[in-house]
Amino acid sequence: MSEFQHLTFLATPFSITLSILAVLGTCAVSYYAWLRSGRLKSVAKLEVLRVLIVAMIAALLNQPEWIEQYQPDTKPTIAILWDDSLSMETRDVVVDGAAGKEAITRAEAIQPLLDSDAWSALDDRLNVVLQPISSVGNPAEEETGQPNANVDAGQVSATVTNLKDPLLETAERVGELMGIVLVSDGDWNDGEPPVEAASRLRTKQVPIFTVAAGSPSRLPDVELLSVDIPTFGAAGKPVRIPFTIDSSLPRDFVTTVTMEVSNGDQLTKDVRVTAMGRTYEAFNWKTTDTGDFSISVSLPTQAEETIADNNEQSAPIVIREEQLKVLVVESYPRWEYRYLRNALSRDPGVEVSCLLFHPGLEKVGGGSQDYIQLFPEAIEDLATYDVVFLGDVGLDDDQLTEAQCELLKGLIEQQASGLVFMPGLQGRQFSLQGTALEELNPVVMDESQPGGWGSRTAGHFELTERGRGSLLTKLADSGDENVQVWEDLPGFQWYAPVVRAKAGAEVLAVHNEMSNQYGRLPLLVTRTFGEGKVLFMGTDGAWRWRKGVEDKYHYRFWGQVVRWMAYQRNMVKGKGMRLFYKPDQPQVRKTLTFSAHVMDKGGEPLQQGDVLVTVTSPAGIVDTVRLTAEGDQWGVFQGRFTPQEPGKHAVAVICQQTGVKLDTTLYVRGQAIEQVGKPARPDVLEEMALVSRGKAVQQNSVSEIIDLLAALPQPEPSLRRLQLWSHPMMFLTLVVLLGIFWVWRKAVGLI
Repeated sequence: MSEFQHLTFLATPFSITLSILAVLGTCAVSYYAWLRSGRLKSVAKLEVLRVLIVAMIAALLNQPEWIEQYQPDTKPTIAILWDDSLSMETRDVVVDGAAGKEAITRAEAIQPLLDSDAWSALDDRLNVVLQPISSVGNPAEEETGQPNANVDAGQVSATVTNLKDPLLETAERVGELMGIVLVSDGDWNDGEPPVEAASRLRTKQVPIFTVAAGSPSRLPDVELLSVDIPTFGAAGKPVRIPFTIDSSLPRDFVTTVTMEVSNGDQLTKDVRVTAMGRTYEAFNWKTTDTGDFSISVSLPTQAEETIADNNEQSAPIVIREEQLKVLVVESYPRWEYRYLRNALSRDPGVEVSCLLFHPGLEKVGGGSQDYIQLFPEAIEDLATYDVVFLGDVGLDDDQLTEAQCELLKGLIEQQASGLVFMPGLQGRQFSLQGTALEELNPVVMDESQPGGWGSRTAGHFELTERGRGSLLTKLADSGDENVQVWEDLPGFQWYAPVVRAKAGAEVLAVHNEMSNQYGRLPLLVTRTFGEGKVLFMGTDGAWRWRKGVEDKYHYRFWGQVVRWMAYQRNMVKGKGMRLFYKPDQPQVRKTLTFSAHVMDKGGEPLQQGDVLVTVTSPAGIVDTVRLTAEGDQWGVFQGRFTPQEPGKHAVAVICQQTGVKLDTTLYVRGQAIEQVGKPARPDVLEEMALVSRGKAVQQNSVSEIIDLLAALPQPEPSLRRLQLWSHPMMFLTLVVLLGIFWVWRKAVGLI
């Protein structure tokens, strides 16, 4: 509604003086012209028009403006933004409860401020809009200020907190904004500093009133922060269950952590918990039972703790029978082969198949049922093997062919199987140079010495720094004891003619004495090739490790080799599909590669298809990854995913063509950007309020906030200015008048 209208001039003393002189001068000239014409009426009218034109020009020189003042038809708005990020789940607000002092979460503490009735005192003169920070940018009706119903606000803000952008977006979207109330813990970890938004809002005369939630220092608490229970385990094999304890107590203490299993098993562990820090420990649990179990880990409550309900965690686990398929390919039945075959055959979790070529003999293989007569020629037959041991065999009419070498390469590269090179005295593996397997070998061999090196003095393995921390070489529980075991193992009297390890390979053990220009000779070397793993064993004397200790170290080593190589391949498998990913220990914000091996309904590798992986994060955010076919013969589909949160993620793999679905979980390691348990940052909120000319208010002072908002000055009336001096119609009118003046002069005979 327009309150009043008036005309104003933006004149200067010079423009006023010039205008008066111009009008007076024109009047004098016009009077003189009228007298000379004999005082004709027509000339008098013409001269009056001249004076009007000059007067109009003089008025325009003083910049006239037509101003209309309007009072707003709607009430101004106050936006109340509340923080709905994950950090608001921190339990550090102490209140009076039924049993005395108790701690509640920051989100629970701010609930009274989120009730529209709490702001009803402002309804007479202000519109109040309540909105979570995460949904400020979502499409919504500006009149209601409500977020889009199709967008889950919790999903938007689960991983990060941005305080600057929501403030600026609110100022742009909400009309007649008088001020903003920000209810938050002040913890921001995304975008630019929020004080920059406060500076920009100050220029718009929009103050920010801040309400801090949470304690600026941690409350005394001991929390069982995480328990990494794997999705599945093997019957009869130890399952490692790491856990993390987070303490904010100012002292170290010893506590007993208890693990209970639904089958009745119970384990305890005495742990020294570090003051004001995190303590990492683990249980090792083994059972022969199979099926679905539930594991619960708990620790007792300390006397000083203010939060007693975060000392226990539980999760399910599936224990199943392990059955790994291993293929051993050898030429002569040397001692290393015989003892290896026995070790694998006696392992209850391994199904071994042996292919013994017996050069010079008509019959291939042996007399036991675990011998096969031919190398698997079909992809679907070879793809069933998790690990292949390649002994002293090579490219020959009676042994391997180039096509079989290509199949072995595809098995490792595409199917995540493992390959163990075990060269021997015959040097037959040198014939594999130039085949597809040459690329897989992790070492460079000396072609001038195909038979290797022998010595009457036994050599010994020496673990490298990498080998001391590897699961492959762990023959004892502690690191120092493990090193001593390797030093005391019976030695070997033959070793392969190794020159050096290839780039990208990991050397786990070297010869304790022999070296060349590249350093100590590598004898135990691993590498990753495609999706699978490769191991090079540079001696044939591991069978001697049974001396005096029977199968203690020999069986343990080869059992660890098989399981280490088959672990990734057997992460998740079902009928017609298996899923594996790398790295096998995913890290937050680092790319993870999914690989799915899919068989069609006829049991052959699926050539083309639609394979989707859905990943649900701990916060409930769902991501979908479409896997694309890799090659045209192995039935492998791959895709990439970058997890943004640590913790346990639910994974589902679906193939539309076969209708097969796999459900599993993966645990992402690392630290989240958005964390629960960090102290609040009221200093951030105080700075924002100071810069924007608002005020930082206590959480329980709703009445004070209302008084401050009610005292805000009403918005000034809006003004509409029409600049007449530059309006096109004024110039058009002036041109028309000048035209009339010129024609009139000609009509009266002055031209």
